[in-house]
This record gives sequence, structure tokens and C-alpha cells, in this order.
Amino acid sequence: MRSIIALCLTILFGNLAQAQTKGVKFVEGLSWKQIKERAQAENKFIFVELFATWCGPCQYMSNEIFPLEQVGQPINQNFISVKVQMDSTESDNANVKKWYADARAISNDYNIQSFPTFLIFNPDGQAVHRIVGASDAPEFVGHVMDGLNPETQYYTLLKKFEKRPQDIYTAKQMLKAANIAYDENTARKAENTLANSLGTDELFKKENVHILLAAAKFTNSKAFNLIRNNKEKIDILLESPGIANRTLANVVVNELFQIKIDAKHEPNWDSYQNELAAKYPDIDFIPMFKKIKAHYYLQVKNYVAMKNTINDYLSSEDFTPHQLNTFAWTIFNNSSDTACIESALSWSKKSILEDPSSAFLDTYANLLYKKGEKEKAIKWQNKAIEMASEDDRPIYQETLDKMMKGIKTWEN
Repeated sequence: MRSIIALCLTILFGNLAQAQTKGVKFVEGLSWKQIKERAQAENKFIFVELFATWCGPCQYMSNEIFPLEQVGQPINQNFISVKVQMDSTESDNANVKKWYADARAISNDYNIQSFPTFLIFNPDGQAVHRIVGASDAPEFVGHVMDGLNPETQYYTLLKKFEKRPQDIYTAKQMLKAANIAYDENTARKAENTLANSLGTDELFKKENVHILLAAAKFTNSKAFNLIRNNKEKIDILLESPGIANRTLANVVVNELFQIKIDAKHEPNWDSYQNELAAKYPDIDFIPMFKKIKAHYYLQVKNYVAMKNTINDYLSSEDFTPHQLNTFAWTIFNNSSDTACIESALSWSKKSILEDPSSAFLDTYANLLYKKGEKEKAIKWQNKAIEMASEDDRPIYQETLDKMMKGIKTWEN
């Protein structure tokens, strides 16, 4: 049931701050030739998003990740950014149509098979890095910044690795870059180099276990099977209960399933889970599917179902503070349902207990304000301002001013 991955499920572990700040600035109206000329003139790298109109994770990146200042600031500073639509529709505008030929050429030149794919070119117009799939904000920024460093650039490393495939340092770097680029063949070669050079005993030393986790991107890989046969050992080594199972579950679901974001046709969750359980009875998929469902309901804007799924999930395993903040902020901006607001407040409170950042405090304050607890909201918004960086304070101050005047702070 293997197929080109249309929905890279790494989106299911996404985190967001508020989409209140300046995000990635994509240039429009320029040809590919003009963009390369501009990059050379300004001595900037080029960040290219290759997307399809039907692609769920592409929409996720556009709506939830690219608008964030924590993403926009480093990318805008270092790159000229452009979006390239890789499919064609009847509603395509003139600018999209002008890119048809270049889109086909890029697809052929760089063997584009999955969306979203991100390519990074140096100021001379040479491809140096590749990222495939959606991810959360900090992880994505890290992947993009790797494109500036020859030690971590996928295409640069590929040339080194092909010349010296037995070099352990290069193999380690290549394994990480190949997995991010979803280059299965190269990842397998790098994994074999490391597995043969280090040996099983070495791989199970605490300082090397991360290599196993990084290498386990495919169910037929040696790393996947080593983890599968040593789950408890890995959990103990990393002092992280359940990390081995989560890794295995993520690999299986990413490899075997396409889950499309379609509000009219909800996936048959039980059928998916039963099929996986029959094939991999030693792997627990329940926690992962609860996360998948929560993010699915977020994407199709079924906030009541999202609330119920998250509350059910929290009884057995926690989301990260970033994930809780994502869900809470979405409820704040899009739902007036009393039960949803109450649940979002509980998620937000849990997030700030673990990470009292300004963005999370701002979410909590806004939820209190929407609930009608104005005095408490103002108190917490002042705390958000105190915790905020100098650049972010005006944004939070603007929210506080609205609260003081009794003006609505949410979108819908």
C-alpha cells in the first residue's frame, strides 16, 4: 500500500505561537530568471516552496506556519522566497500560468514527487538543500537554516558522500539530510555505513541511539527493526518512556497511509487502526491516531470534535505546550462555544505551567477575555507584555489596549 506521500504526517506534531506577527514574505510577479538575477545581485539565497492546490500539508504550512514571525524573521533576513504551484487548475491566474514551464522544469530537474517540497538555492542559482514535508515552526526553521551551511546542505553533502561513502562523519550528516529530503536510497546507504562501522552494540550506546531514531524512516530499514525489537531498552537509554513506540508508529503511518483533509468525507479511523494493529500488533497506534484526529478536526474546522478528541487524549498522554497552545488559540479565534472555550482555557493553562512564554500567556489572557473575565485577562496580558521581547511588546500592548476599551480581540 506504499504510495507517494501526499500528507506528510509530521504536521501532526506541529506547534504554533500566534499568527499575529510578520511571516514569510513571498515575492510575486517575477519570473524564475528574474528571481535568480535578484538573488545574485543581493547576494541572498533563494527559498522555494513547491506546492499543489490539493495538498493538505501545503495548506497547513501556508495558513499556520508561514505567517509566524518566528518563521518569517530568519527566512526574510536570509532568503528571497517564492511559491511555485506544481499542478494546474481552471482558476489559475496569469502569474501562475507564466510559471507552468519553469514548474515543469524544476519538477524534472529535482525529481519532485511529494508535496510540499522546499528547495534552497545559493546566490549563484545552484541547488544546495532540499526539505520534504510539513513540520512545526522551530523544526522547520532549523531545516531551512541548514540550507545556509555547507556542512548540513543536502545536495552539498550528497556530493561529499558519493565520493567518501565510508566516512562516518559525512554519513551521519548525510543520514539526517537524506531523511529530511526523503531520499530513501541515500538514507539507506548512510544508515548501512553507520550500522556497519559502529555495530549494534555501539548503536545502543546513549550517545548514538539518536542515529537509530533518525534512520528509522522506513519499515524495511535495519534501524526500524532494531528499534522494534528493543523498545524498552531505548526508552530507558533516552529516559523517555514511549519514545520508541512513537517513532515506530510515526514511520508506519507515514509510509502506509494517505490521509486527505476533506470535511465531507471523514477518514474511517477504526478501519485504519484495525489494519495497522493486525500488521504491527506490537506497536500501539492509539495515541498517534488521537493526535491525527485532533489535527484533522482542526483543519476541517470541527472544533467541538477537536475539543473532545484532545480532552480524551490528555487523559492518557500529553501534548506538548506548543501543541496545546495551537489548539487553544484556534478555539479562541474561531469558536464561541462555551464548552470549547472552557477546554481551551484548561489546555492554555497547562501550556503556561510548563512554558510561561509571552505567546502562551497572551493566549491564556485572550481566552479569559473572550469568556468575559476582563480583569483577569488584563492581569495576564500584562504578564505577557512583561515576558515579551522588545519587538513583540507593541503587538501585545495593542491587545491590552483593546481589552481596556472592551473591543473584540478575536477574528470570528
